[in-house]
Amino acid sequence: MGFDKFMILAFLAVVFGLALLVWSADRFVAGASSTARHFGMSPLMVGMVIVGFGTSAPEMVVSAVAALQGNPGIALGNAYGSNIANIALILGVTALISPIAVHSMVLRKELPLLTAVTVLAAWQIYNGEITRTDALVLLGVFTAIMTWTIWQGLRKSPDAFGNEMARELDAQAMPISRALLWLVVGLILLMASSRILVWGAVEIARGLGVSDLIIGLTIVAVGTSLPELASSIAAIRKGEHDIVLGNILGSNLFNTLAVVGIAGAIHPMAVGPEVFSRDMMVVFALTVSLFLICYGFRGPGRINRLEGTALFACYIGYNAYLISTVFTQ
Repeated sequence: MGFDKFMILAFLAVVFGLALLVWSADRFVAGASSTARHFGMSPLMVGMVIVGFGTSAPEMVVSAVAALQGNPGIALGNAYGSNIANIALILGVTALISPIAVHSMVLRKELPLLTAVTVLAAWQIYNGEITRTDALVLLGVFTAIMTWTIWQGLRKSPDAFGNEMARELDAQAMPISRALLWLVVGLILLMASSRILVWGAVEIARGLGVSDLIIGLTIVAVGTSLPELASSIAAIRKGEHDIVLGNILGSNLFNTLAVVGIAGAIHPMAVGPEVFSRDMMVVFALTVSLFLICYGFRGPGRINRLEGTALFACYIGYNAYLISTVFTQ
């Protein structure tokens, strides 16, 4: 009975932690975006840097907390599981609501970049570990990409993504005092909710006898991807197609480089062979598929409803396979 009560408490901690995480991430992004606009940052740069960072803040904080507490499986599973959820679940569901057209040249430049970064991540974990050197390489590449992104934003050339971002920021404008308040409150609550979530996830993993990695790939990954899902559905309903893809590309770049890099720098990780052969191969296949679908070799790229259905089916199939491995252990 004591075990049952403890498991119920752990599940409640995960549910409460995720709810608070999603809400605080939304407030953090809103505060950070408005603050950046008050200081003259262009809409394109806000969208690619601030919003990209903000929507990946849950993954970053959760993985850093997990690594600090000696649970690298949750950190790694959260990063790669979120990438899978972003492409297969979020883009799949969003494309089912409305086909996604890609007009932004900046985003088309990011598609091959994300593919190359995924190849780098796969190469690093092939030998079964992420060392501090590997982590520093990831963070170095991340810094280089952010420098390039800021340079792109400073040019302020007309772009479909930047124009959509400008309309969205104008609709959500707030006084600088309120923006700074939400920025600070959102960040504090992100830290608190992440600790609650990681504690609950670790206890559920122990109680069910499954690995931290599986919990990270499923419950934690879906939960930390909820801000992207909410913002993508809201954006597609407003016809802001490039914001949908921009959120996903930015988030996956942050997850692969910054989230894994920060976690690996804190706590070098042993990586099981299944992470490369199963999880990373799914991330790679989805990323290449996204590149082929969205790049638009003969004009604007587009994710139609059929492709959205295929992506969503991949997500269901992947999670069904993960669950089957738990029961056959």
